[in-house]
Amino acid sequence: MDAFRLDDRVAIVTGASSGLGVRFARALHGAGATVVLTARRADRLEGLADELGDRVVVIPADLTDAAARAALVHGAVEATGGLDVLVNNAGYGEPVPAEDESLDQVERTLAVNVTAPYHLCQLAARHMLEQGRGSIVNIASIFGVVGSAPLKEASYCVSKGAVVSMTRQLGCEWSRRGVRVNAIAPGWFPTEMTQATMFDQESGRNYIERNTPIGRAGELHELDGPLLFLASDASSYVTGEVLAVDGGWLAR
Repeated sequence: MDAFRLDDRVAIVTGASSGLGVRFARALHGAGATVVLTARRADRLEGLADELGDRVVVIPADLTDAAARAALVHGAVEATGGLDVLVNNAGYGEPVPAEDESLDQVERTLAVNVTAPYHLCQLAARHMLEQGRGSIVNIASIFGVVGSAPLKEASYCVSKGAVVSMTRQLGCEWSRRGVRVNAIAPGWFPTEMTQATMFDQESGRNYIERNTPIGRAGELHELDGPLLFLASDASSYVTGEVLAVDGGWLAR
């Protein structure tokens, strides 16, 4: 089990103020990593840092700003002395019919879900390539592989499809120099983004149960193993892969 440990490693987790990001930070910290927490809501980050205790750095940032992204990676390296893992978790999406979606919303979705993680991959990889080791884990979605119909989330699907392609390409480009890039494609999990539209409504819960082969939504702890596998040396021969954690949704 030592291959799953992250002792003496430094991990950045974006979107660490809620949902999956909080869970990812706890899992990485529990495996021994020093965790750099980032999101816009500084108060939530500080609360999580208090919970975790030692080996935590808080760097609030608006990841739609290029300078903030550069400051995040620079600050993480300055504060900890290195960078070994990047978890590109921050995401955005609002359900709306494609023909009615404003261009502003499309651009925001792509800025948060594509431009920011791509730039962070670049910034992190420069440090990782120098040291000859690193793991980047992008958080994609099942809707980066298949359509979301009957849900109307066109720009979100477009953005997560880009994350899938980004993962494959960067995994191919950097793996010979020791930097692996993989992605997790979650199915339905209760988060801030999904709670009101899916989990608080009986129709949403029924939709998930009816269409997921396992017959239920995921529980947050069920992402711990996939994350630690991809972030750690346990997946040393895995790169450019997209691991679906979806209760069988994509297998239908």
